[in-house]
Amino acid sequence: MTAANVSEEIREKFPLHSSVWENDYRSLERDLAQNDVETVDPRGRTPLHLAVSLGHLESVRVLLRHGAQVTKENANNWTALQEAVSTGDPEMVQLVLQRRDYLKASTALGGVPELLAKIRESPDFYMEMKWEFTSWIPLVSRVCPSDVCRIWKSGASLRVDATLLGFENMTWIRGRRSYIFRGEDACAELMEVNHDDEVVDTERFNISQEIEEVTLDSMQPAQQEVAKRLTTSIVNTYLDTKDIAFERNKAGIWGWRTDKTEMVNGFESKVFSVNNVNVIIRTRTEHLTDEEKTRIKSERNVLESLLGTVEQHISAQGDLTLEYATATNPTAITPEEYFDPDFDLEDRDIGRPIELSIRTQNHHTSFL
Repeated sequence: MTAANVSEEIREKFPLHSSVWENDYRSLERDLAQNDVETVDPRGRTPLHLAVSLGHLESVRVLLRHGAQVTKENANNWTALQEAVSTGDPEMVQLVLQRRDYLKASTALGGVPELLAKIRESPDFYMEMKWEFTSWIPLVSRVCPSDVCRIWKSGASLRVDATLLGFENMTWIRGRRSYIFRGEDACAELMEVNHDDEVVDTERFNISQEIEEVTLDSMQPAQQEVAKRLTTSIVNTYLDTKDIAFERNKAGIWGWRTDKTEMVNGFESKVFSVNNVNVIIRTRTEHLTDEEKTRIKSERNVLESLLGTVEQHISAQGDLTLEYATATNPTAITPEEYFDPDFDLEDRDIGRPIELSIRTQNHHTSFL
């Protein structure tokens, strides 16, 4: 079965997307010389997002060779890698993951010299950051995680102290750790100091040498890593701050309340609270088997209910699967329907039917 032909009108407006729709990778290669590889179609997808969701491997290879951004999000805030995982195709995941890791490593290392210069030029400082989770259930907030991070900056060196290390078997793991970064022009050093065990782990690297050693071939992902992504849910977490509110903390007896202050390194500091910050966790599972979905659900953090989690499920039902355009079912949606911004696709789209759960947690933070 072949995809419906794209009309000349659509091809003129969206030449790259049209070639991707038909998986005409030869025309795509030619058209990339005159068109922006990051052009977005009426559904908020770049050519790479469209190629990945349709399962067109040949087009994906061409777009990646021409520098298509794998970390760019589509209109629904999913990256190309997340969409690749949703296809369930190991080769697709390997292609996108390899390019993502290469760009991530080369960009990070390439920006180190400039970052070190900016750190060195900025004023030295010391600061404390306190954060905590709260729950609407009485007394539960006392067992929710909290910590005070202390940060020092001197020259091109940074130090961060923390005491909350993780969570295991319904217990918060505490300890005293210091993370020290020391940078020079050509070299950098990262130290992890375990104050409890009196152990120091040090990692040093030569920036110029590391940059030369980063190549696309060196970023080949292991089969185990690809398999792990295909057998775990796709998670997107972000902060919703549209209703954020700042307020001064108060102290004292009712009727005589004043602004709360604390002494930090010899300075009197005012205390503020940040309210209405929601942590939004979106999880997709359409690529998983029923057994994998059951296993993941059973492994969910039981403290989510204590943190005031609200959950919403969005799942495709019945014959809706046949309404989604994929590499094996390309005629479910016509090009005219897809590329017409005024046409309502309703519950139809390209790729697999999305199985999505959305969890919301309210986050409260105090700072000085």
